[in-house]
Amino acid sequence: MSVSGMRRRATVGLAALAATAFTAVAVTPDQAEAHSKPVDVQLLAINDFHGNLEPPSGSSGTIDGKTAGGAEYLASHLKAMRAAAQAQGKGTVTVAAGDLIGASPLLSAAFHDEPTIEEMNLAGLEFASVGNHEFDEGAKELLRMQRGGCHPVDGCADGTPFEGAKFKYLSANAFKTSTGLPLMQPFGIKIVKGVPIGFIGMTLEGTPNIVSQQGVAGLRFTDEADTANKYAKILRLLGVKSIVVLLHEGGVQNGGGINDCTGFSGPIVDIANRMDPSIDVIVSGHTHAAYNCNINGKLVTSASSFGRLVTDINLKIDPRTRDVVSASANNVVVTRDVAKDPASTELINRYKTALGPVADRVVGETTEAITKTQENLYQTGVDANGKPTYQTGESPLGNLIADAQLAATDNEQNAVAAFMNPGGVRADVDAGPVTYAEAFTVQPFANNLVTLDLTGAQLYCMLEQQFTVARVLYASSTVNYVVDVNGTTAPAGTPCAGTRVVRGSLTINGTPVTDTATYRVTVNNFLAGGGDGFSVLTGGTNAVTGQIDLDAFTAYLTEKSPVSAPALDRIRTTAEVPAA
Repeated sequence: MSVSGMRRRATVGLAALAATAFTAVAVTPDQAEAHSKPVDVQLLAINDFHGNLEPPSGSSGTIDGKTAGGAEYLASHLKAMRAAAQAQGKGTVTVAAGDLIGASPLLSAAFHDEPTIEEMNLAGLEFASVGNHEFDEGAKELLRMQRGGCHPVDGCADGTPFEGAKFKYLSANAFKTSTGLPLMQPFGIKIVKGVPIGFIGMTLEGTPNIVSQQGVAGLRFTDEADTANKYAKILRLLGVKSIVVLLHEGGVQNGGGINDCTGFSGPIVDIANRMDPSIDVIVSGHTHAAYNCNINGKLVTSASSFGRLVTDINLKIDPRTRDVVSASANNVVVTRDVAKDPASTELINRYKTALGPVADRVVGETTEAITKTQENLYQTGVDANGKPTYQTGESPLGNLIADAQLAATDNEQNAVAAFMNPGGVRADVDAGPVTYAEAFTVQPFANNLVTLDLTGAQLYCMLEQQFTVARVLYASSTVNYVVDVNGTTAPAGTPCAGTRVVRGSLTINGTPVTDTATYRVTVNNFLAGGGDGFSVLTGGTNAVTGQIDLDAFTAYLTEKSPVSAPALDRIRTTAEVPAA
């Protein structure tokens, strides 16, 4: 098809969508006049649930000093909050800002996250943006999550049909490269108390950099603010003046509480500043942080992660202008002191029965808790207030996983070093016996190990690129190098130009790495494809794909039990850094 043909199809598709939406939101003048007071609307928002049907454990199961989370409790809280709002005469809508699925514990992931979709149906979700992890198994699988149907390979493993999401997944900035059309419906509209509210959903533009290339094959992602402004204009033309963006991108605070906006920074700040004034609320996510901000006249919220918080957003809408006149929010902890939702309990028990004894199989033992927490290693600069800023680095669990990946490939593939991406380590390991389910929660992506040839020059370039992309890789025990706290970070596009890593300091098995020598190095297929911005790894040669990373981890735990936390001594610095 010609480019002009594609454009015509895109135009026709958008026109059809607009016509459908316009029919849905027609409001007569009599309806508007019937309201002399502002219409009160409650939005209940979550994000980054990541399939945590059962209450998450350890630090992942606490927030604001309270134990929190678990689908049975989340559903109960949502139902109670909706009932309270309706008793006050409010309309209510339940929404989410992406990553409902993907990187999930075994109970959900073993069934391709069908249990989580079914749980969100039970919880009353109505609209959700598509997060980057919704693309973990590719666009076709995401469409199956929406439409239903058994998995093409594994079927309906629990023995019941999968009917898909009753809520509407929204994806405004993911386009099919073959047609130029949106992959999914870009926005949705709901009439609440006679007033139409528009919801625009999307993920971060950088999704292709953090998802496997197979997951985003055939897709193109566009700028978040530009896309939101485009669809906000369409909504206004349809008479929708109250506009909410469900965006899977976010920011972080510097020490604030769950309802603060202290020292706030991150990509969402620029995005919100560039969004049209007609956009009233941005429900955000991705960073797993909690915050409640006002940016450029817009309410910007996030409910942390794993179903531990619900953001209770209150809108007052003028029934004549149909526009939001005020917006406020409160992040509420999903405590476990309420009755469990019976329907959620039944769903969880059904899938636990289907999962069988696999989850409880003990694969090893630890002498102590081994955490994914990164330690602050070295100063990289100062902030606007003159306070030192630090780059996080090694992690006990990250180091352990790198060691496991090297052990899985040192004999068969002659690997001499291994590196693990920090985002792939999803949970802590408690002291004592480690079950398969616990190990799966740590490494849920089912990435294959890839062993490839890198020159010494490429290795130095990869280590410099860590600072450009702000992600320090976890190295196996065979690796040591020194970071210069006064070095320079290379700009994007020229990773080899940095001077953070002291030349001559990098050793493998105690031997200095030289630029021209070749080294067999193991990473996962996500990194090997340039994931997390490590583009230098795509230049590796003689790549051999090996076993699943989880299998390497469990085999290592079995062989080495009881396992202790590795020392954090693989990266040294040119200056001592005070504790953060």
